[in-house]
Amino acid sequence: MPAQAFDLPTSWGCLSGTLELPEGDGPWPGVLLIAGSGPTDRDGNNALLPGPIDNLKRLAQQLAGRGVASLRYDKRGVGGSAYPGLSESALRFEDLVADAVVLAHQLAADEHIARLSLVGHSEGALVAALAATQAHAQGVVSIAGAGSRASTLMRTQIEAQLPPDLAQPAVSALRALEAQQPVADVPDALILLFRPSVQPYLMSWFRHDPPQVLAGLALPVLLVHGTADTQLAVEHAHWLQQGRPDATLKIVDGMDHLLSLGGDIPAGTRLVADEVASWLQQLDVRVAA
Repeated sequence: MPAQAFDLPTSWGCLSGTLELPEGDGPWPGVLLIAGSGPTDRDGNNALLPGPIDNLKRLAQQLAGRGVASLRYDKRGVGGSAYPGLSESALRFEDLVADAVVLAHQLAADEHIARLSLVGHSEGALVAALAATQAHAQGVVSIAGAGSRASTLMRTQIEAQLPPDLAQPAVSALRALEAQQPVADVPDALILLFRPSVQPYLMSWFRHDPPQVLAGLALPVLLVHGTADTQLAVEHAHWLQQGRPDATLKIVDGMDHLLSLGGDIPAGTRLVADEVASWLQQLDVRVAA
């Protein structure tokens, strides 16, 4: 079935996405696909990358071929999700969660959708976990999700990449933001990372510890991670499972953070779609029993 445009007016603008339905009449299990960090669009493409990768688009198509409907969307201010008054200083991580919740409710109300789960990639995995309860989701899938706070990840990157004279004030700034304290004096060399307008968003993001968030969920959880992920090493999946020891863990040998196998994104997304569709089917069997 051809992909369908999906637009949801909001108080601030419009959330725009693509509804991917399997062949037939349904109803089908449905998933809300939530993209990763930065200006990543509904298809998984990011202006900061050298070219389009379409990993989420391919994942949606693969899921449709396995009888799973999906809605993928542009985050507010990205792509078709126009936000005329977008202000960096006003944006909070919880805004991304709220958008996922309202979209999940809209998708669940579709007569073609039987049950709804949230599927997040990278940063989107944390958004999915935070939105799941309000969204009345059946389950949560974390694909290449972080197993530690965003501030911890940033600290590791800073200490590995910056010279000591910059790493020390950067770590101090992180420590203050973790404590929900704005940083007034930011060195010029660090202004891109810690500019005043982005600090409120960082503080809102740093509040959430992914394993703790999963621990607080009364929902089934699937963790999918690749062994070749250099952005978030496979240990992150195990850290997430420490928060939810009953979570289903699927490690994909050779898959990287962009869901490719040796550069082959279609091959990687096929494997991920297999895991997600199989897990959703098991949830259905469990509910029926």
